[in-house]
Amino acid sequence: MTEYLDTYYAASAQVPPPTASLAGTLSADVCVVGGGIAGCSAALALAERGYRVVLLEAQRIGWGASGRSGGQAIFGTAAEQSTIEQLLGMDDARRVWDLTLEGLALLKRRIERYRIDCDWVDGWMLAACKPRQWSEIQSWQQTMARRYDYSSTRLMDRAEIRSTVATERYVGALYDSNSGHLHPLRYTLGLARAAAEAGVDIRESSRVLSYSRRERRIRVVTEAGAVDCAQLVLAGNAWLGDTAPLLQRKLMSIGSYVIATEPLGQQRARELIANNAALCDANWIIDYFRLSSDHRLLFGGRVNYSMLNVRAVAPATRARMLNVFPQLRDVRVDYAWGCLLDITLNRAPHFGRLEPDVYFLQGFSGHGMALTGIAGQLAAEAIAGTAERFDVFSRIPHRNFPGGMLLRRPALALAMLWYRLRDLL
Repeated sequence: MTEYLDTYYAASAQVPPPTASLAGTLSADVCVVGGGIAGCSAALALAERGYRVVLLEAQRIGWGASGRSGGQAIFGTAAEQSTIEQLLGMDDARRVWDLTLEGLALLKRRIERYRIDCDWVDGWMLAACKPRQWSEIQSWQQTMARRYDYSSTRLMDRAEIRSTVATERYVGALYDSNSGHLHPLRYTLGLARAAAEAGVDIRESSRVLSYSRRERRIRVVTEAGAVDCAQLVLAGNAWLGDTAPLLQRKLMSIGSYVIATEPLGQQRARELIANNAALCDANWIIDYFRLSSDHRLLFGGRVNYSMLNVRAVAPATRARMLNVFPQLRDVRVDYAWGCLLDITLNRAPHFGRLEPDVYFLQGFSGHGMALTGIAGQLAAEAIAGTAERFDVFSRIPHRNFPGGMLLRRPALALAMLWYRLRDLL
């Protein structure tokens, strides 16, 4: 039986016993593939509408990025809003923006409704490392207030950000009171528990090998069983593999890494981040960090496009932490882990249909804590017959990564050298 990796999140969550894996054949209205936030959200929303739902997860619930991420839940998508405008036009771009905000509201509502103990904290900062970035942040705030009526942000000048975060690294920041951070594995497990209580049949350790059409039904095949269903939702993201090759051509899996320090004590932890908000910097190769409820610093970044030198990632991530907080040189790192994220070429989310009754949700590009939840909700709405909101996202155009399956990764790693150099300017 698959177990969780040795992460801080797994060590600090009350992990339930594993469910039974799929054996034999089940019948369902909808089969959902993937036990992350997107899949659990879709399954929950469908079950609450009265659908018979089977959810298949290859490992454990929240085993992938949903349970290993930095835990920052923020507005928007990984693509700049100006990019969404270029891809869709202003009207649909506004709809996408509003739906990302609805994703944040949905996350908070579900935490309250299902009493999910996941350490939610309000507040997120986008910090500028250079004057150029600070100018861009100020311009972004003005544009979003004027064109999107987004008013939950405020600017923090050099003096305020340095009195709030104990580092000399930042020249200014945007603070958003609507965004925040949480324990991602506890949240995902809470969604799964709510889905199971609503009637979803969850089967862990049930990797999907293929699916095929059988008259007007779909058969989803695992190593030891099958699900016959009327509708299928593919929410495996970076872990979907060869189950849907057409989708994989539009995705690239990358490694992102997080470390957790030893407990610092409340006073020392709050000296680092006085307002207890999460923070992400404005570089292309980002640093992101926050405090845990037991006063550790969780620090992430060090994106790996080549997927090489994985053993060097933990010390490299610690070195990045010390660039921000050199005063932590004496602090022990208790946990270090990585996760695979799925990115699209334009960094916009990729939702749609492979067939009229086969839906997919992917391409969150490291921006999925809130977006995955609303994605599952929209897929459930579409299956129930109201597809207008889902179709806004499905209209975003996506291209395959260049270089084919063999050469696209080294091509991307080479291209990223330019962005790493740009971060230094």
